[in-house]
Amino acid sequence: MAATSSQSLILFDGVCNLCNAAVTFIIERDKNKHFQFASLQSETGQAILRQLGRSTDQFDSFVLWENGRFYDQSTAALRVARQLSGSWPLFYSFILLPKGFRDTIYTFIARHRYQWFGQRDACMLPTPELKSRFLT
Repeated sequence: MAATSSQSLILFDGVCNLCNAAVTFIIERDKNKHFQFASLQSETGQAILRQLGRSTDQFDSFVLWENGRFYDQSTAALRVARQLSGSWPLFYSFILLPKGFRDTIYTFIARHRYQWFGQRDACMLPTPELKSRFLT
């Protein structure tokens, strides 16, 4: 399965509490339902990781598929922020900072996310209202 042409797909670590909170945060501010979601551990997530030539057992970044292109780490986060309601699109201005600098901060947080925020035993299950926005 893939996102429709008018939607973007966010792949996230389904057992990470921080990542699940980020997905909930995005859903609440995605008024146009621009994003669909799949965990990196799902069949869809695993297939995309293989397509990108990435490890299928390392989940240290979320991935954004938008307009036929894949983005990860800080670039993915900033491109997501650009689509949200409220003041969040202002964060896209950080795209002007060097990618290496942005990704160093992203990687530091990603490396410590389980330690700081914990993790679940299994991937989150969407509510019935949100099920159509999640790919398996």
